[in-house]
Amino acid sequence: MDIAIWTVFETALESETAYENPFWDVDLLVRFTGPEGQVKEIDAFWDGVPADGDSDAPSRWVVRFSPDAVGQWRWETICSDRGNAGLHDHRGEFTCVPYEGENPLYRYGALTLSEDRRSFTWADGSHFFWLADTAWNGVLRSGEEDWARYLAVRRDQGFSVVQFVSTQWRGASEALGGDRAFTGTERITVFPEFFRSREARVAAINEVGLVAAPIILWAVWESDPGLALTEADAVRLARYIVARWGAYHVIWFLGGDGNYLDERAERWCHIGRGVFGESREGRDRLVTMHPGGQTWIGELFRQEPWYDFIGYQSGHGSSEEHLRWLIEGPPAMQWDGDPVLPVVNLEPNYEGHPSYHVDRRFTDYEVRRAAYWSLLLTPPAGVSYGTNPIWVWPEVPELPDGHPNIGLVEPWEQGLLLPGIRSMTILRAFFEVMPWWTLQPAPELLAAQPGAADPTDFIAAAKTQDGRQAIAYLPKGGLVRFNLDRLPPSPVMRWFDPRAGRWTDLRPLAEAVNGDGAGSVIAPDQQDWLLLVESGESA
Repeated sequence: MDIAIWTVFETALESETAYENPFWDVDLLVRFTGPEGQVKEIDAFWDGVPADGDSDAPSRWVVRFSPDAVGQWRWETICSDRGNAGLHDHRGEFTCVPYEGENPLYRYGALTLSEDRRSFTWADGSHFFWLADTAWNGVLRSGEEDWARYLAVRRDQGFSVVQFVSTQWRGASEALGGDRAFTGTERITVFPEFFRSREARVAAINEVGLVAAPIILWAVWESDPGLALTEADAVRLARYIVARWGAYHVIWFLGGDGNYLDERAERWCHIGRGVFGESREGRDRLVTMHPGGQTWIGELFRQEPWYDFIGYQSGHGSSEEHLRWLIEGPPAMQWDGDPVLPVVNLEPNYEGHPSYHVDRRFTDYEVRRAAYWSLLLTPPAGVSYGTNPIWVWPEVPELPDGHPNIGLVEPWEQGLLLPGIRSMTILRAFFEVMPWWTLQPAPELLAAQPGAADPTDFIAAAKTQDGRQAIAYLPKGGLVRFNLDRLPPSPVMRWFDPRAGRWTDLRPLAEAVNGDGAGSVIAPDQQDWLLLVESGESA
């Protein structure tokens, strides 16, 4: 059997023993040995009774594995019930061959941290820009054709990641009816058919070249799995989901939208180690947490062996306090910790979401502002986008589960082509004209910070490590004052319109100096603008 590198090998076994509760009563480990003798141990997962079986019939177990090296691979099974000849001590092999298609996931390999640990790269070392969509209910509620249409559109718009929830949760309980991933809170009952019925939609994310980012245990309400389950049950359920989907190209969010501060952190550290182990060795899928709004957990989890990057949520506020949390708070001040990790805003202002603080909904402008601030206040690794029709995924207008304050939400199709999405497409194109992964926050570029008086005027600035390019984002146009000695040598400048994706002509910075003093530059108008300043000297 030939399997292309970075794709999925799958095989199934039939138990000879009918267990009362296979999810709890037996464990099946599969050991894979690669062409250079490397060993990887993968959990197999219980996939229910055969389709023509009854509740007392023996059950089916499946293992999925993504090979990371070309050559001959061997596998063997180790069952906790050594007397079960259907599961224990089975052996096989396959040949891993080069991939010959165009899908970037299989061409470039699994995602990892960059050499400086500030962004992401593919296995081959090329850089990966995180641009995610928060389709929280997409896998749970969509139909196959609708999901395929959504993925094709997001791929063409330049997105690279799809965030979604894996089980029933605060935002999908009544909407799922009696369909449940599990029931109970202690020694839970898991329903393999729940996951099996949605498996194709998870795989489809990869098939169009996007990375899947499942939240395993949502954790806001007491009924959410991250809070309702005992620690042992949370670990067991999470390991089951990882076994089912871990061979796909995924980035795991262990917890979703939760409060992980204070004594709660210890529980989540235990769960993380129980699911992903005590070491990063041998693991080729990244893991993080999705915290609740306006909380920073980097210093709580930075040392954990399973925690690969810092995710945060600037959330859906518009008050001065909320804006300053982003531009002057932990994201701006605590990104440079030890060990160094990438930082990603996983949930900024959603397009069309009502503000917590004023009676209006966020537009593409607030979406852009939050995104550019997020990318320039820390070394950029990426940013996420969201809008209500996509995360709720209704077929007809409805009030979403657990979120009555956001009001009636339009059908999911209404979230495909919004102005803010075009802004995200343009954003990615803007960053990819430069070595964006070398950018570092550079507030010292500014001789004056307008945001000191009013946070809506805050100018974010960054500079490449070689000092040859600098960026400033002006949320309301106007004047920006630079410390000229901190700019690239012999500076030349161009304005970039983040709404239309258009550049102004290149010109020496001196020609744009206003009469009120050297270093002052005025934007074309009072809308938001990006200023790119580059060295006019040959490299």
